[in-house]
Amino acid sequence: MAFAWIKGHGTENDFVLLPDHDGSVHADLDPGFVAALCERRRGIGADGVIRVIRTAAIGLPGEGEWFMDYRNADGSTSEMCGNGVRVFALHLVQQGLVDPEQLITVSTRGGDKLVKVEPNGELTVDMGTAVVGGTSKVATADRIFEAHEVHTGNPHAVAFVDTVADAGPLRDAPEHDLDVYPNGVNVEFVERVAPQHVRMRVHERGSGETRSCGTGACAVGVATALADGVVRPSTYRVDVLGGTLHVTWTAEERILLTGPAEIVAHGQMEWTA
Repeated sequence: MAFAWIKGHGTENDFVLLPDHDGSVHADLDPGFVAALCERRRGIGADGVIRVIRTAAIGLPGEGEWFMDYRNADGSTSEMCGNGVRVFALHLVQQGLVDPEQLITVSTRGGDKLVKVEPNGELTVDMGTAVVGGTSKVATADRIFEAHEVHTGNPHAVAFVDTVADAGPLRDAPEHDLDVYPNGVNVEFVERVAPQHVRMRVHERGSGETRSCGTGACAVGVATALADGVVRPSTYRVDVLGGTLHVTWTAEERILLTGPAEIVAHGQMEWTA
């Protein structure tokens, strides 16, 4: 099978995009196929795969013309991805499929997301509202941390630490409470740097430690604002391994994620497996 691919990233959270506008190229995304594409030594290499498909072709609900069919690096299906939405929207802009002067509606399994292209070239995504739960425990190899439950399209467990080095190597997924997160969880370790400025590391379910996580940065912005008693609207700078994101929690409780996106390569591939 021959197909086109595109490589992009948002704060070094990288993705393989598969243009499949009418659903005729990839009838389904087999988990093994996705995992092989994401493998960094034998494949193209990425934290996830995004199929670019019209919402009508995939048969899922959504008001946008375009649907972001997102898969984790292990091939599992995910609700959506905050960094991936920006890369997805940038691809649509570069291909002339949407008007960059207008709000871009991207449909996802986590609901419709509105994307605005900023004058400086960064993109802002209205990520919707957060669902905040209680606390539970997460554990790395030799440490146990209290973590705050925040859902921002994906489930997150946010743990505050003295330094992000406290998380250890993060080669394996932190242990978590299966009663709270029966379908797995992304775990963020957050270090305060300055007022409304934090640093984070993240282990994403299905992908391992990544250089950035957009929905994770949103969860961190919400959890930290609540912990700090900051009155909305509030904006937090969130430094990730791959750059900087800004998270605004509005007076109406909407979460706005702002950051860069870049398309770095494209090509054709013959799949022989």
